[in-house]
Amino acid sequence: MENSKQMRTWLDDLNLDHPLVIAGPCSAETEEQVLGIAHSLKDTDVNYYRAGIWKPRTRPGNFEGVGALGLKWLQKVKAETGMKTATEVANRAHVELALEHDIDLLWIGARSTVSPFIMQELADALEGTDKIVLVKNPVNPDLALWLGGIERLHTAGIKKLGAIHRGFSTYEKTKYRNIPEWQMAIEFQNRFPDLPLINDPSHITGKRDMIFDVSQTALDLNFDGLMIETHHDPDNAWSDAAQQVTPEKLVQIMRDLKIRKESDPEAEYNSQLSNLRAQIDVIDNQLIETLGKRMKVSDSIGELKKQKNVAVLQSNRWNQILGAMILEGESKGLSEEFVLRMFKAIHQESINHQEKIVNG
Repeated sequence: MENSKQMRTWLDDLNLDHPLVIAGPCSAETEEQVLGIAHSLKDTDVNYYRAGIWKPRTRPGNFEGVGALGLKWLQKVKAETGMKTATEVANRAHVELALEHDIDLLWIGARSTVSPFIMQELADALEGTDKIVLVKNPVNPDLALWLGGIERLHTAGIKKLGAIHRGFSTYEKTKYRNIPEWQMAIEFQNRFPDLPLINDPSHITGKRDMIFDVSQTALDLNFDGLMIETHHDPDNAWSDAAQQVTPEKLVQIMRDLKIRKESDPEAEYNSQLSNLRAQIDVIDNQLIETLGKRMKVSDSIGELKKQKNVAVLQSNRWNQILGAMILEGESKGLSEEFVLRMFKAIHQESINHQEKIVNG
């Protein structure tokens, strides 16, 4: 699969003056709920109305979706509001039912993308379809696996393809439900700049109050659109309650998001500069997070030294670290002077942390 301008045709044909927006409830719960939310979104910038019909849950016993009955509700959404519809499919039976009910956009979830066997089954079921098919990144940060899944669909003759960045699972506790790993999305864009890339801030954050900031970062990084979970009564949603917003809040988010204007005479320069600055911001945030983790390890070392009555400063260990980091820095194009100053500051902060614990 090679990058091609034709990959963007389905998106360009929509003639949007704003990023693509896919919105609706995490799960279809009742016919009244599905239609009520749809009517609240029909006169907004939402382009596709989403609702989960089959819900893959981590543990059995949780709500796993209303099933095929919900597809009839989505048909009513289209008939009553004129909105195009979208849902997730995870196997051949899902695909056949979704196509039978004329769902306009299908997406493949992270748990499916992780398996080449499932992706091939879906590619075979979707072969030659004219529906839009979007592929979420796999649960683990593996770009080859993500692209491989999309390539299987491309090989099956599916022309209207795109990707959804929903973040990656981690064993660590972070402020995100799924850490964004923005560098992975940036590398995706570098490899396939014309393949539409949608951001899913709902699943990245897991918290509705963070959705705006992640959405803005995505737009700054030239994402083509957003998928945001929307519910009339988010706190009482049957699944993923904490990450859903009301229709009113969604409209406010879309109103507040800053989108670069193509009419600017220096639009290309401003776009490139903004994108590069956004990449710098992402990396800077990763640096701060990594340094925070390093100091937590220093705290643990301080606790251990306190227990064993060992001196905080260990000169031999420090000299070994410094020598190794200077060589590593040189291999990355960093000057010795810079590496020295940076690691002296890090080392001093580490000593400060340990001394506070030892003397505490």
